[in-house]
Amino acid sequence: MKVLLTHTPQSRAQYYGERSLNGLQAIAQVKLHESNDALDAAGLIEAADDVDIILADRLTAGASEIFSALPNLRAFVRCAVDIRNIDVDAASAAGVLVTRAGPGFVQSVAELAVGFMVDLSRGVSRATADYHSQRKPEIIMGRQLAGSRLGIIGYGSIGRYLAQIARVMSMEILIADPFATVGEQGLQHVPLDDLLARSDFVVCLAVANEQTENLIGQAALACMQKHAFFINLSRGNLVDEAALSAALRENRIAGAAMDVGRALDQMPSPELAKLPNVIATPHIGGLTPPAIESQSLETVRQVEKIITGEAPVGAVNADRWMRRP
Repeated sequence: MKVLLTHTPQSRAQYYGERSLNGLQAIAQVKLHESNDALDAAGLIEAADDVDIILADRLTAGASEIFSALPNLRAFVRCAVDIRNIDVDAASAAGVLVTRAGPGFVQSVAELAVGFMVDLSRGVSRATADYHSQRKPEIIMGRQLAGSRLGIIGYGSIGRYLAQIARVMSMEILIADPFATVGEQGLQHVPLDDLLARSDFVVCLAVANEQTENLIGQAALACMQKHAFFINLSRGNLVDEAALSAALRENRIAGAAMDVGRALDQMPSPELAKLPNVIATPHIGGLTPPAIESQSLETVRQVEKIITGEAPVGAVNADRWMRRP
């Protein structure tokens, strides 16, 4: 069976890896995308004309026209959790299986959240930039994490792991998630407004969907304390960037850190990232070898199942899969 791996050469090296590629090549004929530009719909249709499975990076969209234009396509496998740019309904109508990888980046993202909290509260990046520019750094009183109050919005896998770390660090922990059960001792399950009003650090880890679009907007930011920091490690869609920019520029909150934004590549907005009270990283929360390999090796296992006609763990429309081998 033939598989198209849509990752560009750089993305393939960073986000897929040699071990997973070797594993994929051991079970299927693999066609590599060799251009440095991501495939658009027309390019994907042309590249996948003779393949059975598309194994797609997060930038390669599964538009509706893909599935009708590729009658031999059996499955669209996403090497990421986020499948919002895959038209699952169109795939299902065509009988094409869609899968997603599991969240193998839980520890990696949670660790970055801790790093952001330390950096924001102690001015690490700011002082480093001053020293690099041969300026005398301003000495500012910091905030220690022990004894501070952490508010976690969204109590999924990352939120739960972060809460465990924070408890060990003697932080007080508030959780806002209307769909979660919070039974762990020492954690407070509270409404979002209460969390925003009481937290020293607010970490956004909620799922991005229509209901959470602009969840953190002008009203939410107005609830936060002036000394508090906002951290976004979910998706840029949860944040009204104009409202956040205004709150930061007017010093209505102390600062923000972000690893995500609204761009197609999910990078932070340059307009926000350039603000002096912002720390931004280029969507590297899950960019560690264990995290990347967890997801890429999972796609190898998924392809292996698909070849045998079985719906793998991670399939989102197995009941509509008509183009089985």
